[in-house]
Amino acid sequence: MPTPRRTKHSLDAFKSIIRRIERGRDPVALRWQAILGLVDLSILAFFILGPYFRSGPSYLVVDYAIAVWIFAELFARAIAAPSLGEFFRRPMIWIDIAVFATLLFPDVLFNFAFLRVMRIWAIAHSPLLHAALRRAGWSRLRDVVQACLNFLVFLFMVTGFVYTTFFYGRPGGEGFVDALYFTVATITTTGFGDITLPGTLGKLTSVVTMIVGISLFVRLAQAVVRPNKVHFPCPACGLQRHDVDAVHCKACGTLLNIPNDGD
Repeated sequence: MPTPRRTKHSLDAFKSIIRRIERGRDPVALRWQAILGLVDLSILAFFILGPYFRSGPSYLVVDYAIAVWIFAELFARAIAAPSLGEFFRRPMIWIDIAVFATLLFPDVLFNFAFLRVMRIWAIAHSPLLHAALRRAGWSRLRDVVQACLNFLVFLFMVTGFVYTTFFYGRPGGEGFVDALYFTVATITTTGFGDITLPGTLGKLTSVVTMIVGISLFVRLAQAVVRPNKVHFPCPACGLQRHDVDAVHCKACGTLLNIPNDGD
C-alpha cells in the first residue's frame, strides 16, 4: 500500500508537470503546448464539419470523446491549481465548462464547441508563439501576428455564434458559410443586406459585431503599418517595447542589451 508521504510526493510531481506544460518555456513544455493547440484545432474542425455527419452514430461518439478530453483537462488543471478559488477565477475554465456542458447535451444546448477558439487567443499570448516566431526569425512580427490572431479569433467566435444561433439547422456547410458571409459583411460594414439576422437578438449581434470588429480591424492595420518594435522590458523603468536598434531606453535612458533573433 502506498504511504501518505509517497502519495503526496506523486501528487506534487503531477502538479509540477501540469504547471510546466501550462507555463513552461523549455522545449518539452513547448512541444506539449503545440500538441494541445493541435487538439484544439481538431475540436474546431469537428464543430465546422459536424453538419456533414450529424445524423450518423459517429457524431455522438466523437462528441462524447471530446467531452471526456475536456473533462480530463479540467480535472488536471483543478488538481494543479493552487486553490479552487484561483482555478474558478480563470475565464478559460468557465469557457471549457460551457463547452463541456454543450457536448454532453448537444440536442438541448446545441454545439458551442466554437468557444474553444479562445484557446487560440491564449496561444497568441503564450510562450509558444514567442518561441515559434523566434525560431523562425520573425520576432519583430509578434505584434502583427497577435493582431491577426485576435482578429481571426473574433471572426470565428462571431461566425460560430451566428451559425449556432441562427443557421444551425441548415444542411451541410451551407449554414456555416452563410454565417461567415454575414460576419465578414458586417465587420467590413459592407452590409449587402441579402443575409440578415431576425429579431432583437439579431440586431444586437450585428451592432456588437460592427463595433468590436472594426476596432480589431483598425488595430490590425496599425500593427502592420507602424514601425517595428521589440518586446524587451527595461530593467530600470519596465518599458516593454523599444525600437529594434535601440541602445538606450527612451523613458529613462538606461543602457539596453536587446538580443538579436538568433541569440
